Amino acid sequence: MTIDEQINFLTRGCVDVVSKADLAKKLESGKTLTIKLGCDPTSADLHLGHSVVLSLLRRFQDLGHKAVLVIGDFTAAVGDPSGRDSTRPVLPREKILENAKTYTDQAFKVLDPAKTEVRFNSEWLDPFVSGKSLMQTLQKVTVAQVLEREDFKKRMADGNPISLLEVLYSLFQGQDSVALKADVELGGTDQIFNLLVGRQLQKNNGQEPQVAITVPLLVGIDGVKKMSKSYGNYVGLNDQPNDMFGKIMSISDELMISYYELLTSADMAQVKAMHPMEAKKQLAGLLTSRFHGEEAAQSARANFEQVFSKKQNPDEMPEFKPQEGALLSAVIFAAGAAQSKNKARALIEQGAVRLNGVKAEQDAPLSFENGAVLQIGRRTFLKLVK
Repeated sequence: MTIDEQINFLTRGCVDVVSKADLAKKLESGKTLTIKLGCDPTSADLHLGHSVVLSLLRRFQDLGHKAVLVIGDFTAAVGDPSGRDSTRPVLPREKILENAKTYTDQAFKVLDPAKTEVRFNSEWLDPFVSGKSLMQTLQKVTVAQVLEREDFKKRMADGNPISLLEVLYSLFQGQDSVALKADVELGGTDQIFNLLVGRQLQKNNGQEPQVAITVPLLVGIDGVKKMSKSYGNYVGLNDQPNDMFGKIMSISDELMISYYELLTSADMAQVKAMHPMEAKKQLAGLLTSRFHGEEAAQSARANFEQVFSKKQNPDEMPEFKPQEGALLSAVIFAAGAAQSKNKARALIEQGAVRLNGVKAEQDAPLSFENGAVLQIGRRTFLKLVK
């Protein structure tokens, strides 16, 4: 590829590139660039929203550059304020390390593990905080610069508190870039302030500043908020094939176009020329195949068509043995099909629960024959056994 072709390849679908001239200069040097992506292990699983920026990191790998995945075991204990309207709960270190164990396995569903270096930022941030470096850095960053953040402005206007730890967060993330001598840092659009702080700290330390590249935040399957486990609108990279396929099929036609643009390299003219239902099935198949393999994707499509198009029960269903005489809501909760008994009752009231195809009218003690099929929502089927 020419330099222009490389830049077009690397910045497809990106929002901010600060700056393309700097990126061109780094690519023209011919050296292997260090591309940094940080992620704080605040939950145990990654979702499709994370895969947007992971896929961008993979593009750099495909051009021969070094990917550094920074696991924020230090910064997760601080709490990233980006895009938040309230202070993020601080996690205990034991939970952070537990979550971190799952991150690399899931990230390697997108990244090439042979070309990825995994680092924990406590390696350099622990001595940074305990030594004189933090004090020296604080002298070079003004309060006015920090309070320019849009998320901080909004929280102050709404009267919501901002902790001093949150104020320091961008300095810690920027110090990651200094420690790694990063050439490029990637992130979502809500990370642009943090990425630019990294550029400034590198300048302060006599380094060539990194290029900051951001990608859009993927909207969740509800079509409203950004994809997040806390909003319940996510498609997890570890979701079972049938669940992943079914969740993607539930999105709107408009959102489907956005998913194609952000999650695939498909020809958009061809996608828009297809019937929306077939285009959506193709998208669900592409993404399910990426994380589970082609055979699992084909099986998930067949299952979807059997259950939703032909209105039949799936061939394979997990078995569940309810407690004798238990209320229907208690059975749904015990089976893990609802996060609480109250939410299980809400599903019943919404008409989203069926026993052998008959809609449950009320939350009553469950009476069933061995082998009966309990359907919760559109995608959850249980074979009840005594």
